[in-house]
Amino acid sequence: MKRVPILQFGATGQVAREMILRAAAAGADVHALPREACDLTDSTAVARAVLDAPAGTAIVVNAAAYTAVDKAETDRETAMAVNAEAPAAMARACQERGLGFIHLSTDYVFNGDKPTPYVEDDPVAPIGRYGESKLAGEAAVREAHPDAVIIRTSWVFSPWGKNFLRTMMRLACERDELGIVDDQHGSPTPAGEVADAVLRVAAVLAENPQGYGGVYHFSGGEPTTWKQFADAIFAEMTRRGLKVPRVNAITTSQYPTPAARPAHSVLDCTKIGRVFNIQPADWKAALRRDVGMAVQDGDTSS
Repeated sequence: MKRVPILQFGATGQVAREMILRAAAAGADVHALPREACDLTDSTAVARAVLDAPAGTAIVVNAAAYTAVDKAETDRETAMAVNAEAPAAMARACQERGLGFIHLSTDYVFNGDKPTPYVEDDPVAPIGRYGESKLAGEAAVREAHPDAVIIRTSWVFSPWGKNFLRTMMRLACERDELGIVDDQHGSPTPAGEVADAVLRVAAVLAENPQGYGGVYHFSGGEPTTWKQFADAIFAEMTRRGLKVPRVNAITTSQYPTPAARPAHSVLDCTKIGRVFNIQPADWKAALRRDVGMAVQDGDTSS
């Protein structure tokens, strides 16, 4: 089977790292660019990285992003540079070279007012600077490269990086009691399964790069709240004989943050299943795996 050569922006983030780990089994060769190899705030350098990609490169994947949701409220310029201007430069360069492009986005493009799962063409209305920057990136990518595939995901977790799973495991070691928000609803999504979805899409685009352009949703298959997500994490830790805190449900108003979060950002994943035969992730099964990997790693300092 012919291997799919991929140029990837990002090397150490959650999805980027899983892409590298899972590429070989998926029949792909991933050349990952870490931040020090390409300044994402420099659109010229970003475009040059694509234009100078090795001959034979078929797909470019943007697995890099500015994800500091609260910091983005006061650092809008950097958030826009990384989340909007950099993807735009990637998309233009991919279009110029005739390369497929896959860009990762977020549930935070929605305001969270819809009580049922969001489909791809629902109205977008971000309520924070981070969501604004990601939405601007989506628009720029679609304009520059109509055949680009944009995958929105949500509540991503893994055994490494900064994410809710690792934060809960760290706090379990430090505290006896926690208050966790129980009125925000979403779908936890394992980074490994996001990588699998991206690699599947990349394989399809490598064979036929046209006709698949647009936005797709991919997330965990069972909606929950942050408090219920924490309960699942601590249940798995308890099963492994680890110390866990007592968890109390609190409201969003009891845990104020600089950036507002959507109250309900569950994603409908029907489209990606129909087009690419990719099913929603089983986040509970992945959670059991990832807790074990985090324990083996021994570092839950995030």
